[in-house]
Amino acid sequence: MKGVNSLVLTFFLLALASTLASDPSSLQDFCVALNGTKHSVFVNGKFCKDPKLVTADDFFFSGLNKAGNTSNAVGSKVTPVNVDQIPGLNTLGISLVRIDYAPYGGLNPPHTHPRATEVLVVTKGKLYVGFVTSNPDNRLFTKVLKKGDVFVFPVGLIHFQFNVGETAAVAFAGLSSQNPGVITIANAVFGSNSPINPDVLAKAFKLDKKVVDYLQTQF
Repeated sequence: MKGVNSLVLTFFLLALASTLASDPSSLQDFCVALNGTKHSVFVNGKFCKDPKLVTADDFFFSGLNKAGNTSNAVGSKVTPVNVDQIPGLNTLGISLVRIDYAPYGGLNPPHTHPRATEVLVVTKGKLYVGFVTSNPDNRLFTKVLKKGDVFVFPVGLIHFQFNVGETAAVAFAGLSSQNPGVITIANAVFGSNSPINPDVLAKAFKLDKKVVDYLQTQF
């Protein structure tokens, strides 16, 4: 009996530890974000608009029917719908993006979302997509997606999408954070502010220092 009690206690402590390690459940229906503290109340660790002043517009965004301008160096445009566009997303843990890709070659370059898993659905065109697992394996998982296909990019992993069709492509993605963040790998490495010492990058990427110098000028 003593062994059984010890086992029950162990499971209880593990469950308690798991509960304490996770985000707390929301304690209100919503918490519409405010930039300032005027007309706000402090609820569940956030400044929120007074619920009596909340309107339907706090949960609304219009414009995802409009194609993004892909006339840029990578040939893609991401239109985000996160807490900055919809204040009512605050504390709800979700957001959305539309991604437009130029005809063959439009690229959403390798990047990560430090705070979110992404699930992507193609609504037009054909995309070559993939992600790379963490060290030490760095396994590459790829797929060619067509209209109606869905692919998942796990939180924090480097991933990309590349238009392999002859026409423009469109995809929509849901993310498991109100503000998932994005780190575009090439921009962060070669375009950091201030620049990373070229000797560091030359050794890390096994490149001639002149190549690193050139790449840094491109960002």
